[in-house]
Amino acid sequence: MSDSWWAACALLLIFEGLLPFAAPGLWRRMWTQVAQLRDGQIRFFALCSIGAGLLLLLWL
Repeated sequence: MSDSWWAACALLLIFEGLLPFAAPGLWRRMWTQVAQLRDGQIRFFALCSIGAGLLLLLWL
């Protein structure tokens, strides 16, 4: 279980770093647009992300 946890964390860091590495200008513009969203919109997208992650875990 511990090895799986560290592997999942490592993959998260890899995927999180891909866009800023490949297209830093696009990444910066994206975060500028995200900063302009209202709290409710951010919470909705976060909830969708959590739900998708849980569904993926249940599917695996």
